[in-house]
Amino acid sequence: MSTAGDLVSICGIYFRRIDMINRIDSTDAAKALIATLKEKYGELMFYQAGGCCEGTQPQCFEKGGYYLRMRDVCLGEVEGCEFWVDRDLYEYWKFSHFTLDVLDGFGVGGFSLETPLQKTFKIHYRLFTSDELENLVPVKTAE
Repeated sequence: MSTAGDLVSICGIYFRRIDMINRIDSTDAAKALIATLKEKYGELMFYQAGGCCEGTQPQCFEKGGYYLRMRDVCLGEVEGCEFWVDRDLYEYWKFSHFTLDVLDGFGVGGFSLETPLQKTFKIHYRLFTSDELENLVPVKTAE
């Protein structure tokens, strides 16, 4: 997420900042790992599928290194990196806040950039409150 005065950019779309609720945040451990990966690979993106290949583990790629499908959904940005999810996964979890975290260990596959560091990204979920649901940052849909 980047800002320009009272405007906020979410996945490249600008909105007026009025105390909107982010759909995704990250832990300090995830922020540190993202910084390390950015130093090595440059701009990054995240994608979380709905159960294929590596399950629902979030995957980190060089920006543009994963081809989005029509109707995939960008929940927001984490440390300046777009976080995309499969449309079906979004429909299932659209009432939930995502927190990106990182764990020590090798994930279930090896496609994600953190794998050689023996780390794996993980998502924690919680349901939005009724007040939060009224003020959520809009999502962007891939075309």
